[in-house]
Amino acid sequence: DHPTVGGDDCTAVTFDETVAAGVWGGEPDLPQTPLRISAELDLAHRRLVAEGRRGADPDALYERTLNLAAATLAYHHPQRVDAGRPQTRRARRQLVDDAREALAMAPQRALPGLARELGVSPHHLSRVFHAHTGQTIAQHRMLLRSRAALERIAQGEDSLARLATEVGFADQSHLTRTIRRHTGRSPTELRALLGETAA
Repeated sequence: DHPTVGGDDCTAVTFDETVAAGVWGGEPDLPQTPLRISAELDLAHRRLVAEGRRGADPDALYERTLNLAAATLAYHHPQRVDAGRPQTRRARRQLVDDAREALAMAPQRALPGLARELGVSPHHLSRVFHAHTGQTIAQHRMLLRSRAALERIAQGEDSLARLATEVGFADQSHLTRTIRRHTGRSPTELRALLGETAA
């Protein structure tokens, strides 16, 4: 934003060299000059900041920040940002399958570590995963957490606070909101519906 009477207003994002190179066609040195953005990118930035202020899931914020940075760079240099993307449909499908398998084994794994393990940049992993599944990696991870919670609820888990912590939700409220969004029912309703002692 342009400087104002009280100073300027900006969002600073820092990437390590590996992540920067993955977004910028293999080169870690990002442009040093200001880049103009579209109204669409401006709105995406404002939504990202608003979600951060509301305490959104850190993994989701990381993924969205990475994709916003890549979209900003691609607005000026689309070919450079596309460099390094898996070239064939088969390679992209295999990358998605490998990512799903790795997340099933360790759902708490963050995007940078997952991408490193799979030998691709976080940006390209995020983009390919979304293109093939229709959801972000953070959304897929939340689905895995929800399924794990549902399994425990069906087994009679009696402490939602403990369950939330153990399967990776921020707190019991986060667990309840997510379960309700995915199933249309609260954890308490699901316990009665799925529990082994249900009539």
